[in-house]
Amino acid sequence: MSAAIYENVTLGWWRMNVMLLRPSSVNLACFQSPPATTMVNMKLTYRCATTDSSSVFSVTQPSEADFDYLGQSTKGDLNLNIGIDDGEAGLEGPIEEVARMEAQEAEHLLSHLGIPDPFSARYSPRGIFCSRTLKLRSISAIGYDMDYTLMHYNVVAWEGRAYDYCMENLKNMGFPVEGLAFDPELVIRGLVIDKEKGNLVKADRFGYVKRAMHGTKMLSTQKVSEIYGRELVDLRKESRWEFLNTLFSVSEAVAYMQMVDRLDEGAIAAGPLDYKGLYEAVSKALFSAHVEGQLKSEIMSKPELFVEPDPELPLALLDQKEAGKRLLLITNSDYHYTEKMMQHSFNRFLPNDMSWRDLFDMVIVSARKPEFFQMSHPMYEVVTGEGLMRPCFKACPGGLYSGGSAQMVEKSFGIHGDEILYVGDHIYTDVSQSKVHLRWRTALICRELEEEYNALIHSRGHRATLIELINQKEVVGDLFNQLRLALQRRSKGRPAQTLAATRMDDKELTESIQKLLIVMQRLDHKIAPMMESDGQLFNKRWGFLSRAGLWDKSHLMRQIEKYADIYTSRVSNFLHYTPFMYFRAQEQSLAHDTYSLDHLRLDKSADHRTSGFSA
Repeated sequence: MSAAIYENVTLGWWRMNVMLLRPSSVNLACFQSPPATTMVNMKLTYRCATTDSSSVFSVTQPSEADFDYLGQSTKGDLNLNIGIDDGEAGLEGPIEEVARMEAQEAEHLLSHLGIPDPFSARYSPRGIFCSRTLKLRSISAIGYDMDYTLMHYNVVAWEGRAYDYCMENLKNMGFPVEGLAFDPELVIRGLVIDKEKGNLVKADRFGYVKRAMHGTKMLSTQKVSEIYGRELVDLRKESRWEFLNTLFSVSEAVAYMQMVDRLDEGAIAAGPLDYKGLYEAVSKALFSAHVEGQLKSEIMSKPELFVEPDPELPLALLDQKEAGKRLLLITNSDYHYTEKMMQHSFNRFLPNDMSWRDLFDMVIVSARKPEFFQMSHPMYEVVTGEGLMRPCFKACPGGLYSGGSAQMVEKSFGIHGDEILYVGDHIYTDVSQSKVHLRWRTALICRELEEEYNALIHSRGHRATLIELINQKEVVGDLFNQLRLALQRRSKGRPAQTLAATRMDDKELTESIQKLLIVMQRLDHKIAPMMESDGQLFNKRWGFLSRAGLWDKSHLMRQIEKYADIYTSRVSNFLHYTPFMYFRAQEQSLAHDTYSLDHLRLDKSADHRTSGFSA
């Protein structure tokens, strides 16, 4: 058998072992292992499959599904219909050794077939990261948002034009906007606007403000403490706090912070206006740009200037569809915009003259999320290419609709809850609402993850040095505190901790404390600027997207972990996994984990010393 034929047959056999089988039968030719020079240490059993593949394998149906030891449904699992014992399959021996050997052979097989090692994608900027265990093969339907999810806009181009239209509207409203320009570095996703004080803040997972900016000027640590020392960011108080959920928030936040400067300067003469009223004016100006359609009309006329192409994206969705997933498009954009942008982003990368509509089992435009997940709205069927619609009361698979509700989707496909995965870029509109109201599984798209991942990699040396300095400060500080306590007790005429400390000369004790105090002060002078600069490779003002300080998580990261089962930088990252992936959440560290580990190390060290003496 030629190498090319062998490779095709091998690939077909391998795919049947890891993919859901289509109803059509597949006959495999007989084949044997290739020469050792072709596949090193590969041990393939001679196989001759002349029967229908459906007689060899079966897929666990919903009615047959159980739950595995992690509490995940076994629906969608691939099973062997033919009983084979370990000896016949060549899998005898301790299972740990068998698993290790078979994994090595599978890696060789993937390499021979030119398929990337799955582990290389997992630990990369384009990895898919898991907050809550998710078994993708048990998912029956996957719904997608469009903007900043299925297609990624060039932020500088898209948000820059949104900013321009916003400023033009503000100018028409009488606001002074001369000399202002779009600055995408001014804000990042996950910040929170304080509409009462005209500030932009970054909070940690508990809601404590760690950094703040008034207008376009960063506030000192002392000023932040004075303003927010007794306050927590509470996103439930929507009248005060505005969370920057998505990249669409960038243009609005930049415009608002710049206009705060103008208000403080006394340049705004539009009556007695406070910071909250100013925010409402900016928000109205930007909303008008979207509603009037100027911005989207410009994008539709030249999509290549605003959309970053991703050839892998349609192929990732095609894998999911061929694996039996029902694919849904649920977007707030209107029909004409959706049709134009999806056609531009998908059609040229699909095989066999497919169009983007061939990928989706249902398309819903003008969905009005988040209300789409919360209540029922009138539904219309789009019946012509020009967008002509007619009222309807029942959605059918394959249809194109406007409005409606998530319950309508569930009823149409006969599925509900955790059988559906919804993928979007907006923490609130897409992710939290579909989970809270419907218990759908969720995935968040956060394009900035790639830049942050790379920034973290390049910051490893800086962070390692910083952590070492902080650890030194902690050690010196602990020793200093003990000596300080000894001095305190002596000054009060009370016995010190030990007899030796009681007899210690006052001068010697004082000098030791002085030296340690100087060391700590010098360490502080070195640590402080390093702490301030941590994260600058991502953003000079705000640091890393996912962190608030050296160790703590940002408020954004807390929201992601709470509402998104998995998160990644782009939808096409699914191509580097499989439609059958078992995403398992990592162990979550606790405050006492580190101390337990240190205690274990100390015990081992003590054991070694004891064994040395006894020897």
